[in-house]
Amino acid sequence: MAYETRDAKNISQTLGKTPRLQASRAKISQALLRWYDANARTLPWRVGPHQSKAGYKPDPYAVWLSEIMLQQTTVASVAPRFLKFLERWPDIAAMAAAPLDDVLGEWAGLGYYARARNLHKCAGVVAEQHGGVFPCTEDILKTLPGVGDYTGAAIAAIAFGRPAVVVDGNIERVVARLFAIDEPLPGAKALIKQRAGAIWPQRRSGDFAQGLMDLGAGVCKPKAPSCPACPLVEHCAASRLGRAQDFPNKPAKKPKPSRKGAVFALVDAKGEVLFERRPEKGLLGGMLGLPGNPWTDKSNKAMAHAPAATKWRRIGEVTHVFTHFHLTLDVYIGISPKGFRRTREQQWVVPKQARLPTVMKKALDLALKERGE
Repeated sequence: MAYETRDAKNISQTLGKTPRLQASRAKISQALLRWYDANARTLPWRVGPHQSKAGYKPDPYAVWLSEIMLQQTTVASVAPRFLKFLERWPDIAAMAAAPLDDVLGEWAGLGYYARARNLHKCAGVVAEQHGGVFPCTEDILKTLPGVGDYTGAAIAAIAFGRPAVVVDGNIERVVARLFAIDEPLPGAKALIKQRAGAIWPQRRSGDFAQGLMDLGAGVCKPKAPSCPACPLVEHCAASRLGRAQDFPNKPAKKPKPSRKGAVFALVDAKGEVLFERRPEKGLLGGMLGLPGNPWTDKSNKAMAHAPAATKWRRIGEVTHVFTHFHLTLDVYIGISPKGFRRTREQQWVVPKQARLPTVMKKALDLALKERGE
């Protein structure tokens, strides 16, 4: 059952009365928007408050692209990559016409590769079914590939100014503190969105969402929040209780399990390396990688999965941390035997031209180092 501290309940009860609701919402939204107008981050996909006043409008394509790229990835990592994507595919038509392999290759290193496949698929749907124009309503946006509740609300609010309630990690933290919501996550998500909706303005919805994001990123931080610098401090139940760092209530993380695997760098006479396309479903889906065995929590017979009958030499191991587990890969290298024939999923690639996910790049770099390249 959802619950809040007694202090937060007083705020909630105030918001439950229509005249006070409007007054409280106005005070909170006005304070946040004033702060945002003066402190908005400059981001390559954003039309800031000064630009808005000058008449500039957000580009729905840029908003959509940035929101997909920012899922589970930091702003610092996304910003330079966003500019490369935009330079290569400046609009929805260009993205829809691009080969999927090019999009996957450009995505390499950003992780969560299903996002790249959905990015390409979504571009095709918008181009073919919506005349190359993004729909402006949250409900229709959520029918697009890769666009869920959060992303649909974010695009509707930021790109089109719709009063859609946007709740990302930063906003979740701000709202949980504002109302001192004690219920542990993820169970508290519905209540947090409800409370966010109670203070959400009808106008400047996109700016309000981005203001809350910036507030969470720079002031209402997970550790050591700067409460004296917060424009909402006088409305904040957690600050009033002196317990800002206690919210949101996150259960302790379980230790990540460890998995093992092996990959094989098969080199031909030209110095090319054999790669294979991973299945679309699953981790690193659709990406190129070195052939190898399944990743399990127990060691299995690596050589049974070697791509060719040749003399394999173990040259070391690489490690990588995924969201849910730690991975250690043994790396083997070998020379392609005479008469070797690749499968349909495999291809020879000049190593420096291969666009690989991070863990595979680590393994390839180890193999190239072994060869003195």
